[in-house]
Amino acid sequence: MSDKFVVGYDGSESSKRAMSFAAARAKMAGADLHLVLVLEWSPYSFHTPEELAERHKRREEELERANAVVQPAVDELVKAGHKATAEARHGHVGDILSSIAKETKATQIIIGRKGGLALANRLLGSLAITLAQSSPVPVTIVP
Repeated sequence: MSDKFVVGYDGSESSKRAMSFAAARAKMAGADLHLVLVLEWSPYSFHTPEELAERHKRREEELERANAVVQPAVDELVKAGHKATAEARHGHVGDILSSIAKETKATQIIIGRKGGLALANRLLGSLAITLAQSSPVPVTIVP
């Protein structure tokens, strides 16, 4: 069984750097790559059935657009000789990446550093902090 690297990918420059880093390491390790685009989503229980149906429709449309963002990156990786897959999901990014790492028996999560406003977020990024606390596998943060 080969290693699998879960890569947080959203089309941003930092995620492209993470993908490039992961691809180089995957080539050396003979690992597979699994790109994941997570759309932040929080279900609310106080909506009417009609509002929930509309949210569900929008959610499905967002997933289709997300897949359109990540698929060209997968195609690029496959063209370069990598075994690569992708998926898009709704939820909290840290939770979803950790869940997918468990589900796929990944050996590593790789993300790009974005930073934020608070001092800790500027140093690492809130996703990096979340993954440092909850990831079931090692996390690599690409600057």
